[in-house]
Amino acid sequence: MTDQAPLDAATDHEQYGTATDHEHYEAVVVGAGPGGAAAAATLARNGVETLVLERGTEAGSKNVSGGLIYAEESAPYTIDELFPGFREHATERPVTDYYIHNVAGDTVKTFDITDLHEHDTEWCDAVLRRPMDSWLEDRVHEMTRETGGGVLTGVRVNGLLRENGRIVGVTCDELDPITADLIVAADGVNSELARDAGLMDWEEPDEWFQGVKAVVDMEPDAIDERFDIGPDEGAAHLFSGDLFEDVRGGGFLYTNEESLSIGTVFHLDSLAAEEAEPHELLDSLLTHPLLGQWLGDEYHEREYSAKLVPDSKKVASTSPHRDRLVLVGDAGGQMQAQGPIIKGMNHAVTAGALAAEAFVEARSRGDPHSAGERYEKRLQDEGVMKKLRPPRYRAVSALGEQDAVADLTDRVLESSVGRAAVRALGGNLERLYSSPYLVSMIPDTKTPYVTLPTVIAEELGEPVETRNDVEPPDLADRIGELTYDTDVGNPHIELLDNSYEASGTAVTACPVSAADFGGGCYRDEEVKTNGSTERLVSLDTQPCVECGTCAVVADTDWEHPRGGKGVEFREG
Repeated sequence: MTDQAPLDAATDHEQYGTATDHEHYEAVVVGAGPGGAAAAATLARNGVETLVLERGTEAGSKNVSGGLIYAEESAPYTIDELFPGFREHATERPVTDYYIHNVAGDTVKTFDITDLHEHDTEWCDAVLRRPMDSWLEDRVHEMTRETGGGVLTGVRVNGLLRENGRIVGVTCDELDPITADLIVAADGVNSELARDAGLMDWEEPDEWFQGVKAVVDMEPDAIDERFDIGPDEGAAHLFSGDLFEDVRGGGFLYTNEESLSIGTVFHLDSLAAEEAEPHELLDSLLTHPLLGQWLGDEYHEREYSAKLVPDSKKVASTSPHRDRLVLVGDAGGQMQAQGPIIKGMNHAVTAGALAAEAFVEARSRGDPHSAGERYEKRLQDEGVMKKLRPPRYRAVSALGEQDAVADLTDRVLESSVGRAAVRALGGNLERLYSSPYLVSMIPDTKTPYVTLPTVIAEELGEPVETRNDVEPPDLADRIGELTYDTDVGNPHIELLDNSYEASGTAVTACPVSAADFGGGCYRDEEVKTNGSTERLVSLDTQPCVECGTCAVVADTDWEHPRGGKGVEFREG
């Protein structure tokens, strides 16, 4: 970081600002999640007048993660360096044990992959976004207020302000337009700023993952006993195989202080193609006999939530900036999810801090609007882009993801020859699963998520004897437990084509909708008109969890609800 003294804001505005009389800040950060908080903290520490605009009533009320946050040894920034006391006050448990379970029916083969988890890892903690982000918000407000800025919540930034075709600020639902020398879009996976700038063109389902999560009550003593860990330890468990039939993806379970985070993450194109119901896939995990040893006799779900995740291997922007705008975190596609590696928040923190650092350096050189180019260079120089877009994956996927090759690989694995090879590898498979080198080249096919884990379990696994009597809530109860501030008369989704052909996938892929379920966000019905029958899709946005799935799989016009409106997550 540079220790250059800040320039006078008024002078900076005169030199680089606009001719209008809009309210002006040196920097505006949109979104107070980890990426936005890291950017704002770094800017404030360098004396940059910084305003943070957050859409939720409180930071974290709109956010969901799995969630583990990592501090990587190779990263130039970690969140506890930016926010002293972070681990003590804002996280749940450190993850000390890491396992992957290969499942075939009730037969399971488990590998300890803690070595993979600890590769390049300084520490890793389980987190819940509402308490974590709200703690960060308080720290960021204290820091940015010293610069003449601060944090404003309940404000939805709905677009970019342009003058003479150049991006110079933001427009909001609740405030007049604001200009800035730096605009940090940390507004998440459905970033309206990135789309407005033409920097987010991820339109295909194979560029996304969808995550669905339940936060489940559990006393700390029960967590310690059932997971065989101490009070200051935590466990992470991953699940793959035929548990989810042919849908590509897997499940996870993380231990929090007084709860468990249990969820699933699937390739969205696979979810859509299989017409799989997200809540039913989650229930397949919750009710598997393997989870009986941890869940016990009493099951209480605190919260059901969902989120889209960009596939950084395919969409992470190599040039995430335009004019005064820079993208960090999910808005820039900076979410790394490959096999058992799921990292996003740490990359958002690094990107946010690098973007701020780039601005401070650019400003010290009298050219603040070169910050975007400097930010892009730092992402490359610090090795962030290599993590987000692994070169080995690109090399392997070019051949391995061709349908003919993938089908042949699956057939070989399922043959007597393939099964013999799996038995011969035996204990060495655990070492292979723990190899960062191999993990970085896993192709996005059924092989690593379904076929191989199933064969491993069938050839090497043991039947699970534990009973699991858990009865998860049905979808109506899950929706009913969520908190909404409905925006009557201002729906944030418009169904542009209500034919089943154009928008029917939303009925099954939406986490709060389902076929033959009448109370969700999307539903289909047969309508008879003039002697003909049409299958049409209808929409009710009230139960929307704002994941954005329907914006990808259906013909809709989707935007965020106005500031503070819509769903409010208590856990996240």
